[in-house]
Amino acid sequence: MKAKLILIILGYLIFISCKQQPVSIKSGEKWPDNNGVHINAHGGGIMFYEGIYYWFGEHKIEGKKGNKAWVGVHCYSSKNLVDWFDEGIALEVVKDDPNHDITEGCILERPKVIFNSKTKKFVMWFHLELKSMGYDAARSGVAIADKVTGPYKFLKSFRPNAGIWPKNVLGLHKQPVSGNVEKKYCGGKGCLPSHPDSLNLLGRDFITGQMARDQNLFVDDDGKAYHIYSSEENSTLHISQLSDDYLSDAGNYVRVFSDRYMEAPAMFKHNNKYYIIASDCTGWEPNAARLACAPNIFGPWEELGNPCVGEGAELTFRSQSTFVLQIPGKKDAFVFMGDRWTPENAIDGRYIWLPIQFDENGIPFLKWIDEWYLDFFENI
Repeated sequence: MKAKLILIILGYLIFISCKQQPVSIKSGEKWPDNNGVHINAHGGGIMFYEGIYYWFGEHKIEGKKGNKAWVGVHCYSSKNLVDWFDEGIALEVVKDDPNHDITEGCILERPKVIFNSKTKKFVMWFHLELKSMGYDAARSGVAIADKVTGPYKFLKSFRPNAGIWPKNVLGLHKQPVSGNVEKKYCGGKGCLPSHPDSLNLLGRDFITGQMARDQNLFVDDDGKAYHIYSSEENSTLHISQLSDDYLSDAGNYVRVFSDRYMEAPAMFKHNNKYYIIASDCTGWEPNAARLACAPNIFGPWEELGNPCVGEGAELTFRSQSTFVLQIPGKKDAFVFMGDRWTPENAIDGRYIWLPIQFDENGIPFLKWIDEWYLDFFENI
């Protein structure tokens, strides 16, 4: 009897030692992939497909030069959101045509991928600045693939909603534009126009299409997809419905947060309300995050202040929003994804992932956690 008991105890100890220990998320530290290399997917987003998470982001290189696109969009896969497998470059920049829209040395930022259940295609959108134009092009790029990891084929770049007024257009927007807006974009709000109504940036860009810089994608419960982007010299955010195939804007959009200089928008939906976490415009420097809420995706939108609380809240824990991931199958499980930019050595940028929590009134908030496990959501 004693020998049997000993065998049972030994078996249990072996089981415990062999059982995989829970894996944790440690924001701000180097995050190695399966090859032991720091994950290279900056300004990215995640899509969940057939039981696997796919992380797409900007591939950076060493040094300040790495803030431009010399490689393309990197893709990683994971089953647990912690251990990531390098799937390689999903979208490559073009190296043999200096006149191509995504030629090496262009600026390709904030790639996001969504799956179209009707066409069975994976669709990637990104913010594109043509080579040698600084941030003046302000275009959207679109690529498509048959396989989630790619390769993605570049289709086009353009400025959204050319020749189309937003749903909430004002009479002043249809008036003649009074002169040109002279400015030089230099990465911060101080370099941009103050945007009084007399400038009418919306009307200025009516024919050519609206400027589109920091951007994100959101697919609603009904399968309709939306493109959220900083427009009008970054002074105003646009929320624009996509076509059924997700390859173009559908011509149905609104202007929100006029004159607020919102960038880095990340949208999610909770309890039938829409939320946006965004950032002020301060170049590569972090600032206080902004939270807004609406009962409808087209508004009206109400700002709710800074969602971050505690130490580091005034600088969003030294990060900037890039995406909010809803964990599939869990009603209240959302992960805030942010970037700590390092413009002097772009490849060393770090990732800030924090669970979104909700207060007694259902308002989302973010609090710094040094190390957390995915079972965090089991305890709320």
